[in-house]
Amino acid sequence: MEEGYTHNYLMEEGYKKPFSQGNGGIAGFPVRSTPALQKSHRTARVGLASRKINAIMSSSTTEKLLSVKAVVTVKQSAGGLFSELGISGGLDKITDLVGKRLLLELVSAELDPKTGQEKRAIKGYAHKKSESAEEVTYECDFEVREEFGEVGAIFVENEHHKEIYLKDIILDGFVCGPLNITCDSWVHSKFDNPQKRVFFANKCYLPEETPSGLRRLRQEELAILRGNGQGERKSFERVYDYNVYNDLGNPDSGADKKRPVLGGKELPYPRRCQTGRPRSKTDPQSESRSGSIYVPRDEQFSTIKNLTFSAKTVSSVVHALLPSLETAIVDADLGFPYFTAIDELFNEGINLPPLQKQGFLKDVFPRLVKTITDTAQDVLRFETPETMDRDRFFWFSDEEFARQTLAGINPYAIQLVTEWPLKSKLDSRIYGSPESVITTEIIEREIKGFMTVEEAIKQKKLFMLDYHDLFLPYVNKVRQLKGTTLYGSRTLFFLTPDETLKPLAIELTRPPTDYGNPQWKHVFTPTCNSTGMWLWRLAKAHVLAHDSGYHQLVSHWLRTHCATEPYIIAANRQLSAMHPIYKLLRPHFRYTMAINALARGYLINGDGVIESSFSPGKYSMELSAVAYDQQWQFDLQGLPNDLISRGLAVEDPTAPHGLRLAIEDYPFANDGLLLWDAIKEWVTDYVSYYYPDPSRIALDKELQSWWTEIRTVGHGDKKDSPGWPDLKTPSDLIDIITTMVWVASGHHAAVNFGQYTYAGYFPNRPTIARTKMPVEDPTEEELKIFSNKPEVTLLTCFPSQIQATKVMAVLDVLSNHSPDEEYLGQVPAPAWKEDPAIKAAFERFSGRLKELEGIIDARNTDQRFKNRSGAGIVPYELLKPFSEPGVTGKGVPYSISI
Repeated sequence: MEEGYTHNYLMEEGYKKPFSQGNGGIAGFPVRSTPALQKSHRTARVGLASRKINAIMSSSTTEKLLSVKAVVTVKQSAGGLFSELGISGGLDKITDLVGKRLLLELVSAELDPKTGQEKRAIKGYAHKKSESAEEVTYECDFEVREEFGEVGAIFVENEHHKEIYLKDIILDGFVCGPLNITCDSWVHSKFDNPQKRVFFANKCYLPEETPSGLRRLRQEELAILRGNGQGERKSFERVYDYNVYNDLGNPDSGADKKRPVLGGKELPYPRRCQTGRPRSKTDPQSESRSGSIYVPRDEQFSTIKNLTFSAKTVSSVVHALLPSLETAIVDADLGFPYFTAIDELFNEGINLPPLQKQGFLKDVFPRLVKTITDTAQDVLRFETPETMDRDRFFWFSDEEFARQTLAGINPYAIQLVTEWPLKSKLDSRIYGSPESVITTEIIEREIKGFMTVEEAIKQKKLFMLDYHDLFLPYVNKVRQLKGTTLYGSRTLFFLTPDETLKPLAIELTRPPTDYGNPQWKHVFTPTCNSTGMWLWRLAKAHVLAHDSGYHQLVSHWLRTHCATEPYIIAANRQLSAMHPIYKLLRPHFRYTMAINALARGYLINGDGVIESSFSPGKYSMELSAVAYDQQWQFDLQGLPNDLISRGLAVEDPTAPHGLRLAIEDYPFANDGLLLWDAIKEWVTDYVSYYYPDPSRIALDKELQSWWTEIRTVGHGDKKDSPGWPDLKTPSDLIDIITTMVWVASGHHAAVNFGQYTYAGYFPNRPTIARTKMPVEDPTEEELKIFSNKPEVTLLTCFPSQIQATKVMAVLDVLSNHSPDEEYLGQVPAPAWKEDPAIKAAFERFSGRLKELEGIIDARNTDQRFKNRSGAGIVPYELLKPFSEPGVTGKGVPYSISI
């Protein structure tokens, strides 16, 4: 057995100074008692006694040595499966491990009391012991002097030529039981980077409570994760830093491919992860694009997730399926000639061109691609969405149009009408008359005698989808693009006595044009004559295209994916892996940066799926930035405040959840508030345990730096905006974390996992309206077609065949749960299991979520709730916490992982 060495000794002997890392699993360790979580103080220390003790005699003293075995578990990667699927970039199975070893160094948690210096680290080599299909095991024996004290951390040096995924290290031989160090991290090869990795023991420490022997490592770890801001990041690195969104366009491939920088005074925006790629040759403000986008190594997908992601994700859709579709559908402008042609997507499918590797697409997309047995031809055949399966004509009804504002995939847009008459806040000199043409007479005619408009507003009966002022500045710009159009829009609804919404009117507005046409605006209502009804259906198609764009760009991308990335970057830069708040947040940040990078590469990029298939076109992300500037506030991201801000709730201490809803049968809000309360109770238990009094919040330098960096850097363009809470008390911290957790879990689940269910049959939610209303400056030919064949006018307005099928394929993927998905409250993080008080709090949280499942099931069968139950209606399950793999329309993962 080799003797231990101090780090200084290793340096003197030519070893490079080891550095620390912040992704080891940290388990909670009892520190104090609180009223919320009673605990008894424990005095046992890890690593002080062994079942096997050797005595060594010397002239001066007798030293006891502890025999400790280290068992290291390394996960196998899925290279073989990747190869079979024909997907490049997969990791090879660990084949170079035979004869190779891992260098381990045990680090004492305490300084030497005699010298005040760090104790000598104990060094040993772990060799391969066994191998299975999933894991490789290494073992190493140590002899630890009793005076070494508690093991606080372990250094790992990977002597293989490839990186490895280190699951955990178990040190066995201590009287008080094995010491489990959870790693769950990639460890680079020393041939790529000679710096050693450090993993801390599964204990949580606030900064001021850090054991003396770990203080330097804690700081070095954070320094490594922050980096120096220089150079292009390498794939194995773990550096977290910020940059603006300057990589969405590709100006080097043409002037029309340039996109504005998002982030800064002109277009405020959250920050994304810095990659260090060089600047574009033709535009110094833009970052050059490359085939892969750097994210810190531990943010990348696990081997299981990678496999399912490569088999059913955006990159595979873009690289394999969409090019096949573009080959099969040659005319990009070709629409659907009749509605039965849309039905054929689900019945017969689209014949795909043969590939070099027969059956490749079927292997990659088993849900989407079928093979015709007699011809071995690959066919893209979509699964029938549950909405259409229950009611083939669901998309046609006004009742469903209204219901989906409360129980569809964008329940974040409906708002209460509080002022009348409606009026634009835009500059009338540029955009024309600000007064709405939705008059009192029109609304009272549609209400049909229920009440006056004044009474309806007073009694909170009028609601609206308002896409007027946000969209109107882009109307003329978008109309210059080929194959699309745009309006500003308002859609009004009336709350009926049975708590359902009745559509009343749609206003579409075009501002004055650059070539002299005056402002045009018109109101459409669900009239009983044929012409009026077809115009109403066309107006609904435009509003639904607006809602689809807002949903994807604001409710989904901006408010969940985009806004969360700065939280993740700041947490890794400022919170040590030993910090209890880091360990609380870590499961909620899983894979988000990786999916965001994929989105920048294929979805929200210039000419990507969003630009090519959604109404705002090339201005999509710019519109998202305007929405961030005008609408986003941190405090409004929490569900209660969001509902209050839209007029959908008011504070009421006597009501459930402390809120009285304006619409009692609001499935998203009803289920969401139950989930919000469960999350907040769990966060309250956790935070109260580590911060029993406000002074600990103020003294926690890491925590304060984290929150300051989020406000001033990650969301720095809005640092002076309202809505940022102070971080002075445990209550402040509870509100901040509950909001972050809600956004990553409940909010994202509500707007993501129902996408294929509600938009898989695209007439229900067209993503683009390609033609203007036939009554806007009409030509004789347009009026003739509309009069003779109004169905043709509607089909022409809908997305083209290539746009519709592209989006349907992507939505199928985005609605899919991976087999390794981690659902909220299902499996605790390793740290939470270590401490009895935290473990008990998590079990209460998990139990509440199981109760929530039953409550949602009961609500969906209660005929009183007409917005979630009834003939042909899909039950509202988007906030049911748990799900099986696949496209299920339910399940709330911990994080934004797809």
